[in-house]
Amino acid sequence: MSNSPLMPKATAVWLVENTSLTFEQIANFCHLHPLEVKGIADGDVAAGIKGHDPITSGQLTREELAAAEADEKHQLRLAMPKVRLPEPSRKRGARYTPLSRRQDRPNAILWLIRNHPELKDAQVMRLAGTTKATLQAIRDRTHWNSAALTAIDPVTLGLCTQLDLDLEVNRAAKDRAAPVHDEGDTLMPSEVTTRRTAGESSADGEAFGGHGTGHSGPEAIGIDTVFGGTKHREPKDEE
Repeated sequence: MSNSPLMPKATAVWLVENTSLTFEQIANFCHLHPLEVKGIADGDVAAGIKGHDPITSGQLTREELAAAEADEKHQLRLAMPKVRLPEPSRKRGARYTPLSRRQDRPNAILWLIRNHPELKDAQVMRLAGTTKATLQAIRDRTHWNSAALTAIDPVTLGLCTQLDLDLEVNRAAKDRAAPVHDEGDTLMPSEVTTRRTAGESSADGEAFGGHGTGHSGPEAIGIDTVFGGTKHREPKDEE
């Protein structure tokens, strides 16, 4: 809750006209300068402003006013509201861009498109305060001043803050799928390359030992079976 009353100048007018408070007391209560309150009393300030009764509006009690009138050192205090209203939710609307900065919007849009292509159109429009048509024209290079555009950081131009830019970039990074790295061809595991089917087991047994074992899998092939036909041969004497 604010420490100053509603319509402070109109409240000061009413207090000057209807109470015996000092200029300092009224100035402190209404957050005004004592000379401004003196000007209200002289009719030089707030001419034509209708006084606002703080007692009727519930901002000041009669007891508080009587205590201040009895003691010049007593400072008026706002009355506590009987009903506490929740603060209205503030919806974030379109960003206001000063007239002096609106001509820099195309340069900021070009910078965002080049440096942050992951940003969606809605995010670029929020950061630069632009429209869909202008954004599309700059993307397609059909903007009337496309040849003279220069990419400039929107933060430098004052169109958005660095916090806003970082927030939109982080949002775009979360929405974007993680890239898949191609590791190229890889070797098959030994369990796959040495595995034999049931039909191949008997044929392999005949080829290596003449007898089908009826077993499949890498354990059916032993070292002696594979290298049984490879015997050490003595070198022949030269004739």
